[in-house]
Amino acid sequence: MSIDHDRLFKQLIQTFFEEFIVLFFPTMHEHIDFRHVSFLSEELFTDVTAGEKYRVDLLVETKLKGEDGLVIVHIENQSYVQPSFPERMFIYFSRLFEKYRKHIVPIAVFSYDTIRDERSAFTLQFPFGHVLDFRFFTLELRKQNWRNYIRQDNPIAAALLSKMGYTESERVELKKQFLRMLVRLELDEAKQRLLFGFFETYVKLSDEEERRLRSEVNEMETKEKDKVMELIISYEQQGMKRLVQTMAKKGMSVKDIADVTDLSEEEVKQFVEKE
Repeated sequence: MSIDHDRLFKQLIQTFFEEFIVLFFPTMHEHIDFRHVSFLSEELFTDVTAGEKYRVDLLVETKLKGEDGLVIVHIENQSYVQPSFPERMFIYFSRLFEKYRKHIVPIAVFSYDTIRDERSAFTLQFPFGHVLDFRFFTLELRKQNWRNYIRQDNPIAAALLSKMGYTESERVELKKQFLRMLVRLELDEAKQRLLFGFFETYVKLSDEEERRLRSEVNEMETKEKDKVMELIISYEQQGMKRLVQTMAKKGMSVKDIADVTDLSEEEVKQFVEKE
């Protein structure tokens, strides 16, 4: 099943909008009045020449401190390489400005798995003159070293560790540090589930890696050890619960599910009854 990257990023940033801005755009954060924040409905633009439709990812209406006028923050997640992306950002900007007639802050989040030098401008010029120089703010996640963010008590930092620059050999340590951040944040269950689901979408450990993770957590000497282990067990149980319920919906008997999952028949019944 394909991953709806744009939906995942939209849900994450919409839930933690201020945390996103303060983490990656601290100078911008100093000027925005976060007492006034509202999320606008999606905009759908049609490119007549290309025959394609594009949906703007996230629009936030807010204010600048000390100013009466409203501004719109447009955040666009780009999960695949597209040479014409700067042009698309300009088209979004121009059409949004045409509709709202407000100052617009354009931000592009590059979340694909390669490291590139992305352009942050769209220009039009001739030998006889410069016509356009449109610029937008950028965040290239894969260029961020994940270890620089693990001391941040910021939920956006925790979730986006999964899209930052790390090596295959760091995957177990990456998830361990993510879980430690989750414990420190002390979020409500819904927000915690959002962060965990986002992280697991992009960093899914193998069974062997999960065993190594448990072993390393057991060796932790910090006060977070028990809470981290509780998180691991809790989400393992939730995953097993979803698996059991899926099997039951497909018509498998309690006995067959128990045989496949190594659960007792009583445990299987409890999971099915909780559906």
